[in-house]
Amino acid sequence: MPLICATPRTPVREVRKNGAVTSPRSPRPPRSPRPSAPAPRLIATDLDGTLLRDDKTVSARTVAALAAAERAGIEVFFVTGRPARWMDVVSEHVHGHGMAICANGAAVVDLHSGGTFLEVRPLERPVALDVVEALRVAAPGTSFAVELTTGIHYEPHYPPFFLDPGATVATAEKLLYEEETGAAAPVLKLLAQHPDLDPDAFLAVARAAAGDRAAFTRSSPTALIEISGLGVSKASTLALCCAERGITAEEVVAFGDMPNDIEMLTWAGRSYAMGNAHPDVFAAASGRTAGNNEDGVAVVIERLVAEALTGSTGPR
Repeated sequence: MPLICATPRTPVREVRKNGAVTSPRSPRPPRSPRPSAPAPRLIATDLDGTLLRDDKTVSARTVAALAAAERAGIEVFFVTGRPARWMDVVSEHVHGHGMAICANGAAVVDLHSGGTFLEVRPLERPVALDVVEALRVAAPGTSFAVELTTGIHYEPHYPPFFLDPGATVATAEKLLYEEETGAAAPVLKLLAQHPDLDPDAFLAVARAAAGDRAAFTRSSPTALIEISGLGVSKASTLALCCAERGITAEEVVAFGDMPNDIEMLTWAGRSYAMGNAHPDVFAAASGRTAGNNEDGVAVVIERLVAEALTGSTGPR
């Protein structure tokens, strides 16, 4: 069932088949630069640690760069691990189509209508329960949260979400239980937190325990893992959206800073690791820009817009 990313008022529906893009479990070796690249048609950018500064604001320079890109005919997609309800920080800065990819590719939302779900690629509840069971054995002490299309709920020992005071607190098994199969809200992702393990070590343990059943990644500096349906990632959902718009990977420029961006950075024709990025992200990207607090995304967009206006293309 294909995504429909060109019609923002399409009712929400679930996409249960894997996307066409695979999600590698480790970054590829650094890519060799090419002398030139096609003119960009779409910019895909992560938010936290990338487009946003550390205080979670969008700088005036970045706002101006995003608007200039749209005027130059380059579409901008926000591609984030954030849920739709946390997109207010950029909702005023989306132009044209108004869409964003949220929850690491599990949802496409319409920011013009306040975050309406257009597409959902869920983590099936039986699979989520299998993952919970596997991680309880592989990494004792792990606590879980369940991100639904209706909000987040978490276990008693999970770090509380102060922005979600209405959350239900219960065991993951209870949170994932369905009295009637298919009647509950779709699960966008499962979150697993460990109080002691190194973040990258925890990710490796989780992938070894259940990587054949779901997609595992991380974007936090702490030992917090984000778990999606198998084949669901920022890259796979972005690829589907681009295919429906007639945009090739070579016409996409992507930005990111953490492991949940790696697949997207590897897939895009041109990609930039932020100056503050995780070491694995530097290996996955074809280029590097300044850090998020130095407006690294805007630095590149300004150059892309200048190239678009002059009809030239710069180095990758």
